[in-house]
This record gives sequence, structure tokens and C-alpha cells, in this order.
Amino acid sequence: MAYTATPPIYVPPPRSRRKKRPRQADRVSHERWLVSYADFITLLFAFFTTLYAISTVDGRKLTSMVDSMQAAFEPGAAADQPRQGLLAGNRPPPQLSKGAGPGGEVGLADIEKRVTTALATAIAEKRVDIEIDQRGLVISVREAGSFTVGSADLSGDAQALLVELGTVLATIDNLVQIEGHTDDVPIHTTRFASNWELSTARATNVIAYLLEHAPLRPKQFSAAGYAEFHPRVPNASAADRARNRRVDIVILKPSAADSPGPTG
Repeated sequence: MAYTATPPIYVPPPRSRRKKRPRQADRVSHERWLVSYADFITLLFAFFTTLYAISTVDGRKLTSMVDSMQAAFEPGAAADQPRQGLLAGNRPPPQLSKGAGPGGEVGLADIEKRVTTALATAIAEKRVDIEIDQRGLVISVREAGSFTVGSADLSGDAQALLVELGTVLATIDNLVQIEGHTDDVPIHTTRFASNWELSTARATNVIAYLLEHAPLRPKQFSAAGYAEFHPRVPNASAADRARNRRVDIVILKPSAADSPGPTG
């Protein structure tokens, strides 16, 4: 019997099984929200930064900057178009008189006319006295009708008076000192231990109300309390004591800017 050899059968080697990698599109990112969150925080920061910048803007500097930019891009336009009232809190420059000081302070005669016109009703009702002394223009707001006895809270009439006065003060650059005065009757309440506290509280309340309701510059103002030690007249009667209970709003002339206080 003849033997026939069977040719060998070729069997290819087994292929290595590689782990199939997921395609890029199959990957799921769980941090996509960070992009939107970062954009939101950036916008929020820009919003509050803008609000802060608007609240602290200096109207005069901004006006000057706008005029400079307009002059650069449109020659001659800045000189033809005044920029008064660019911002709500930007007051127009004062109209100076011949008696104006070197720093731009308006003459006291001009200011007296403006104040007399603005406070005509209060002056006629003898709630306000106006005089010029060596320091400047003194506007005396009497306690009667402005404060309750022993209180530093402004009445409605006093608030209306200060709003009118604020419109005048907003047009000048003179320094203004607010001074509280009392009579010689001692006071001791749960709120005020002495006339020092009462006179100081009245002065600060007046200046706070002015700054809140008129476009004024805080650095122009100062407040002081003198208790009963600078009376306008001797405390010889009830009428004299009522006259001494007052708040003086002193518009200083340049030469009196460093004055220590009232001379009375």
C-alpha cells in the first residue's frame, strides 16, 4: 500500500486584539459648565466695576477729558459746544464777580444775593438771619421751626430750607463750615450728655442732609459744635436764649479759610 503525504495546511498566527480607542466625539466632558461660569463671573465683575467707576466719577475731570477727546477728533468742536451738565452731579462753573478770590471763590456780595433770593420766605418768617463778618457770609438757621428743643432731628421746614440753600452752595467753590450752637441751659438726656453733643449732632445732621440732597463736594465742608460758648447775644432772657440756639452755615472767604471759629 502506497503512502501519500498530505501537504501542510497554513494557519495564520492569531491577530493581537487591540483595545478599540473611543473616538474623540465619543468622549463626554463633565467640565463644560466651567466655561459658561467663567464668562458669567467676568461679566459680573465688569458690571460692578462700571457701577463703581460711575459712582466715584469726578464730573469736572470727565468733562475735561471729553472735551480733550472731542478736540482731538473734531478740531474746533469743543470750543463751540459747552459741556455743562454732562453728568447729573456736575454743576456749572460759578459766575465770578469782581470780588472773587484767587481760587475761584465767588464774591460774598454775589452769594448773599443768591441766598437772600433762595431763602426769601424763611428770612421773612425770621427763621433765618444773614450777615457778613470777617470770616465770610454767615447764614444762621434758628432752632425754632428747624429742631425740636433738645433734639438734633431736622424738621420738614428745615429740610426744605436746606434743599433751597444747597442749590446755591452747588454753584460756588468757597469752603463752608457748619457750626452748631446752644444756649446756656444744661442738657442731659439719654442721647445727649451735654450741649457739646447736641450742638455737634445738629451740625453733622445739617451737613449730612446737604450732601445727600445736593451735588456738593464733601471736601468743601466741615462741621463743628460750640455748645453755649459762642453766643450771638448774652443769655439774658428767653428770647435771647432762643436766638443763641442756632446752626450757622458759614461760607468762608479765602482769607478766612484757616479761621479757628466764630468770634462771638
